[in-house]
Amino acid sequence: MAPRVLRTKSHGARLERIRASRRFRDGVFQNTARVKPGLKGSPLPLLGEFFFGDAQREPRRALPLIDPRPTWQRPADTGLRVTWLGHSTALLELDGVTVLTDPVFGERASPLGFAGPRRFHQTPVRFDELPPLDVVLISHDHYDHLCLATARELAKSPARIVTSLGVGAHLEAWGIDPSRICELDWGDVAEVKGVRITATPAQHFSGRRLRDRNTTSWASFVLESARHRVFFSGDTGLTPEFRDIGARFGPFDLVMLEVGAFHEKWGDIHLGPHNALEAHAMLGSGMLLPIHWGTFNLALHSWDDPAETLAALVQERGVQMMTPRLGAAVEPVHVERVDPWWREVATSRAAKQP
Repeated sequence: MAPRVLRTKSHGARLERIRASRRFRDGVFQNTARVKPGLKGSPLPLLGEFFFGDAQREPRRALPLIDPRPTWQRPADTGLRVTWLGHSTALLELDGVTVLTDPVFGERASPLGFAGPRRFHQTPVRFDELPPLDVVLISHDHYDHLCLATARELAKSPARIVTSLGVGAHLEAWGIDPSRICELDWGDVAEVKGVRITATPAQHFSGRRLRDRNTTSWASFVLESARHRVFFSGDTGLTPEFRDIGARFGPFDLVMLEVGAFHEKWGDIHLGPHNALEAHAMLGSGMLLPIHWGTFNLALHSWDDPAETLAALVQERGVQMMTPRLGAAVEPVHVERVDPWWREVATSRAAKQP
């Protein structure tokens, strides 16, 4: 199976669409700001942090989980409900349409089953316990956003898959019917059951191995129903294009922004807490839901640092933010305060669950 995981390439009509993209130059997709992913400066300080840093990069015990299935059995009062399932995986209920974002239900964010970043927690539900899905949204092809084990489950589902240009080659190679796959370049639109999905800019990179870097695209997404608007960042650094997105598509009811796996040396491709608040301000409005944290050890900071830092910042700035527990199905309009649930785990002296 490994060769199919690592060596999937686009060809035929898909390759022609890639080559026709205005962002595809010199054989790769480009960021608008010409940002080249990579470390700033020498990697030696990072190695020192990795081996000798004192950050608690994994929780001391299992994270608390809530079973969302009882709540899912009744419709959302406001028509908009979100259930954070870990990392960038969330179930959106948008005026009767069910959307799953960047679904990763596998044990590791890795091409290997026996090595690589392992989950801190089980998913609150198994994939086969999800409600019927209408749309699966996949922002890009990194292992913590596109998971082979989950793709095998997706192959059994009739849901429409909306993703970035080129990512469909992976999905098709893994057995997903190409008629279900809709690949979007920035500015392209898909509509599913009355929900309009627009691929919007993000500042990141792609690839599942060293030699396929940036041969597929990456994107953020705007979802619009009759009554609600949601922004999903995927993975991104801070870009002035967020201001344009806010002006064109806002106001938003919910803004889902990545906040974890950050470091100042790769600040161009991940937001982190401070830049997430800058991005939120540029987008203009909406309840902030921090994602891309609390599931995998992908950086050098403490596992709870993104949430703890944000909690302090939003209190200072008066930003509306919610931090639901894993599996809690919540409606943004009903959230009144930040729930610092991670402190229960961070202060525990109990041994971390194996």
